[in-house]
Amino acid sequence: MTNFTRIYERYTRNLRDSINMIDHFIHLHLEDGLTVYRDGGNGWTVLEVLCHLRDYDRIFLSRARQILSEDQPVMVSYDHEALVIENRYSEQSVEAVLHDLRTSRYEMASFFEGLTEEAQWHRFGTHPQVGHWSIYNQLLQVNAHDIDHMEQMTRILLEKRTA
Repeated sequence: MTNFTRIYERYTRNLRDSINMIDHFIHLHLEDGLTVYRDGGNGWTVLEVLCHLRDYDRIFLSRARQILSEDQPVMVSYDHEALVIENRYSEQSVEAVLHDLRTSRYEMASFFEGLTEEAQWHRFGTHPQVGHWSIYNQLLQVNAHDIDHMEQMTRILLEKRTA
């Protein structure tokens, strides 16, 4: 097994681990105002962060599939702030969003687990903000994205306690 293979396996396993951590975090805080308190007072609620994670899981998986199936595709850009309004994040159910996020995350993990050739990991397209973007970059992005938003959700609830 090559070092790259170990890295791919580790970061793919993290996809399942992070959704479990998010699930545990949400269930520990169901009574803590997940739909009330906002990041910095006027940012997103924890529910809106969950909706964002769910929607971007779908976007990330779609981009990875596009890279795998097309030669050097140009990926579509999304306005994450507009999605909050268009998809009415604040009106959604925490439990339903969490369920959808878990489902999409397992689908994404299965996709990455199905990549058996190292060359597949290095296929790339053009990301709208950063340019050259490989499937491997996509996997790393999902891992970093989770960490960023887990920190954000924790901060929202900590700010609530000090308000």
